[in-house]
Amino acid sequence: MFPKRWQRRLLPFLCSALLCLGLAIACDPSPPASQSPTASPAADASATTLKLLYWQAPTILNPHLSNGFKDSEASRITLEPLASYDAEGNLIPVLAAEVPTLENGGVAADGRSVIWKLKPGLTWSDGEPFSAADVVFTHQFITNPDVAAISAATYEIIESVEALDQTTVQITFKEPNPAWSNVFVGTEGMVLPRHSFAEYLGAKSREAPANLMPVGTGPYRVVEFKPGDVVIYEPNPNYRGADSLGFSRIELKGGGDAVSAARAVLQTGDVDFAYNLQVEAPILEQLSAAGRGEVVANFGSLMERILINFSDPNAEVDGERSHVSRPHPFLTDPAVRRALSLAIDREAIATQLYGRTGKPTANFLVAPASFSSPNTAYQFDLAAAQQALENAGWTDTNGDGIRDKNGVPLQLLFQTSVNPLRQKTQEILKQAWESIGFRVELRSIDASVFFDSSPTNPDNTGHFYADLQMYTTGNTNPDPGSYMKTYLCSEIAQKANNWSKDNVSRYCNPAYDALWQQVSSELDPDARRQIFIQMNDLLVNDIAVIPLVHRAETAGVGDRLAGVNLTPWDLNTWNIAEWQRK
Repeated sequence: MFPKRWQRRLLPFLCSALLCLGLAIACDPSPPASQSPTASPAADASATTLKLLYWQAPTILNPHLSNGFKDSEASRITLEPLASYDAEGNLIPVLAAEVPTLENGGVAADGRSVIWKLKPGLTWSDGEPFSAADVVFTHQFITNPDVAAISAATYEIIESVEALDQTTVQITFKEPNPAWSNVFVGTEGMVLPRHSFAEYLGAKSREAPANLMPVGTGPYRVVEFKPGDVVIYEPNPNYRGADSLGFSRIELKGGGDAVSAARAVLQTGDVDFAYNLQVEAPILEQLSAAGRGEVVANFGSLMERILINFSDPNAEVDGERSHVSRPHPFLTDPAVRRALSLAIDREAIATQLYGRTGKPTANFLVAPASFSSPNTAYQFDLAAAQQALENAGWTDTNGDGIRDKNGVPLQLLFQTSVNPLRQKTQEILKQAWESIGFRVELRSIDASVFFDSSPTNPDNTGHFYADLQMYTTGNTNPDPGSYMKTYLCSEIAQKANNWSKDNVSRYCNPAYDALWQQVSSELDPDARRQIFIQMNDLLVNDIAVIPLVHRAETAGVGDRLAGVNLTPWDLNTWNIAEWQRK
């Protein structure tokens, strides 16, 4: 066999010789149509490697110990819930064999319990059998106060979880519960392996190796994880549909920024999928024009909001700042909160920054649409904002440009995560608020720090050591019960609960708590919906939170990737088992 360079030189002479012999042989050096050249190893690897770019990089792969969607997204590739909701709101079984209903006896008529039948014969990625005992343990893990699980509030409605046999789980609730599918379903429902975490139940929960190298039932398993950098996955050989998986390797890369992520999927085609493309609308449209991918805007329940600290972040009580016993020196004044809200041009923020991926909103609860209140409205009026402060006695007594009252100046520390849209939103708000007499200091924190849930991290959202902070969240289930629980007095984040509760604003209103008590046991769907709307209206009218933009989950999908099917009620990676190369 000649080397390839000699084959090319000899080819014309060979062809001439064959023609002289009268042989009807084509001298075309291309292979016959029935054959194809052997693909290079590099080409094979490119075809079978799925490249994901998450510019907000994951730092932990246990979703119950993280505030950030970025960590849950990476976890969802290997961990699974009992069921999830598709984009149309249909409950789809995952680890469950079927969806419980009244008709099949899964849901109790009195609303007090639900029975889940699990798929038989499932195993974890390390070969250990999956059983009802893992579901029971997951409940124990999440609700153990020493674990300080971020999802604990969702599971507080449960009285007990019992394994009736290897593939049957019964969940009993403390009260009749119309929202039985809030637990073990979707984003907050991922089941943990008992054998990986049993030794770490309690205060040692964050020391478990499985937080970084998870054992799951999902389609792919983690083979390498560098927190804040990269996660490498390979097919889970024990997955029930292993033969149909589309990729031999998944690379989830972190770092960079939203613009570079958008460029990588939409313009250069270097990656197949890019998460959370919070990029200014004109830039996103320009990058999309390259035709290497498309922007998928998935409108669900996400809402960009400004959270107000009702406690004093500058006072310390027993080593704890933002202590619930120390009210904020001026944000507890409704007139100050009203002025802040009136000075926000939501239309401009949504139109100029978000474009088709965001809509201005006055509501805390924005989805499903039937739960969105028709009773609220937002207003942009700088003169009215100034008048509200004047009427409440906030004036500039010393001529320094900052309004004050009783020696307290209106000075704000406003923090959010590093994100181009958020920094531009911060600048817009700073300019408006300073024009009516506030002094505003802006702070931007890396997402890996801001959304970290560690009790020792003073810069995360749970500690909230600032006056205002901004980020996006929403209900992860079509029933918003867990989401609306956020502002209960009992959910205030503090040192005693390792700052794991959701009420980081330290807002407490008995009227809101009373509505929660009504809705938590209301079985009539329409009556329940009306109470949720009342709860939304109370938060909005009391300016307990300042809604800004109903934001789409925005992702970039490369033109060579098929099977991506986003839903508002689970993470982007929820159906990654169905993703294929075109």
